[in-house]
Amino acid sequence: CDGTTKHQSLPERTFQHQSSLPPLPVPSLESSLLKYLDAVHPFASEKEFKATVDIVRKFQEGVGKELHKKLLQRAKTKKNWLEEWWLDTAYLEVRIPSQLNVNFGGPAPYLEHSWPPAEGVYLQRASMSTWYTLQYWNLIRTERLAPQKAGKTALDMDQFRMLFCTCKVPGVKKDTIRNYFKTESEGPCPSHLVVMCRGRIFTFDALCDGQILTPPELLRQLSYVKERCEAEPEGDGVAVLTSEERTRWAKAREHLISIDPHNKTILETIQSSLFVISLDETKPYSTAENYTNMTMEALTGDPTIRWGDKSYNSLVFSDGTFGSNCDHAPFDAMVLVSMCWYVDQQIKATEGKWKGSDAVRPIPLPEEMVFTVDEKIRSDISLAKHHYLESDLQIVCYAFTAFGKELIKQKKLHPDTFVQLAMQLAYYRMHKKPGSCYETAMTRKFYHGRTETMRPCTQEAVNCSGGGGSHGAPWLRQNRNLFS
Repeated sequence: CDGTTKHQSLPERTFQHQSSLPPLPVPSLESSLLKYLDAVHPFASEKEFKATVDIVRKFQEGVGKELHKKLLQRAKTKKNWLEEWWLDTAYLEVRIPSQLNVNFGGPAPYLEHSWPPAEGVYLQRASMSTWYTLQYWNLIRTERLAPQKAGKTALDMDQFRMLFCTCKVPGVKKDTIRNYFKTESEGPCPSHLVVMCRGRIFTFDALCDGQILTPPELLRQLSYVKERCEAEPEGDGVAVLTSEERTRWAKAREHLISIDPHNKTILETIQSSLFVISLDETKPYSTAENYTNMTMEALTGDPTIRWGDKSYNSLVFSDGTFGSNCDHAPFDAMVLVSMCWYVDQQIKATEGKWKGSDAVRPIPLPEEMVFTVDEKIRSDISLAKHHYLESDLQIVCYAFTAFGKELIKQKKLHPDTFVQLAMQLAYYRMHKKPGSCYETAMTRKFYHGRTETMRPCTQEAVNCSGGGGSHGAPWLRQNRNLFS
């Protein structure tokens, strides 16, 4: 075998393609305006559409031309001209409470196979799911997680750096993201976990002598936290402050640090932790098809036992089911989906049972972290609870089990296309008019690409649903040359 063959046989490293990814391109002004008209068309009357065309033409010939030049200039100096703007505008400068309005989360799929709801097993299961999650962290840290691809095209993997050891920190006018993660080649990486239970906060190292704690060892640590919390009074629930309006939380955080320097140390410990494990005493399971309660609990559950700014809160419910709640600023949901899929595959392969040694090494017990609080912080906590609990979020979440993507593919349809058209057809049948739809498009083929907006409610989709009205459509097809 020659050297080239040997080199090619080496597995690809997680981040090896980052430097060679192409920059995010700037679409032409003409194509953007045409896409805008396509998106507007299904919702406008003939008169409205012609007026919109006039506005678009004036924009193209006037200020649009100048703005586009500035965009092209920006793209010459930045490999991703959108990244900073998107992060600031969509996430960091937003002042509304992010835990209820921006975070994403939901139920885990394990209940569908190895782990149906059961009493008295949630800590054992939590130790297993935590162990698999730590294996995933180790894959990223050692760059053994295969880089994702679309066909043969490498996708940006930068968001995977943000899954662990990451936290948003509130600012009076703008938040920041603190990322403490490092690959093995970059240097030491925090390896501690944070566990929250009954308004109290504990931490312990997930490594012992450089090795990830085994499920029996993790179970010992989680059991200790649970026993302490059951035998002693509830904590102050400082975590609820993370659910507040951002500026209010930023000022409360500043005050918290001013009371006692040790409070800053606790905040840093939470921020830099691998992730948060929330021991939740609720039992949200309903039926195998009805995920509504679980989804509601994941998104709006007890705010004193999850850190709303943390990149990953692993929710452990007392009926043996699981969920997640994640700050959206550092990464998009597909990163979490990738990790959950990995954990799910591991649980399936082992039937959710630990088959290794039951020995528990002499490891330090979890350490409780207690904030020093005063009357002002207690008042802030009470107010935050009130604001959080008065939120009005309505959710219906059911699993569709009649068929899945394999049958759709057999019909030579793309699953996503099928689902989008199904939603639009349902909306049209209910309301007798097209529904404005948003769908996320992925831009990870480009350096630091995240998402873009798709408008799947096209005139063709409306025609398919039975709307059929074609005002403006022939005009648009015939006059595309005006915009090219």
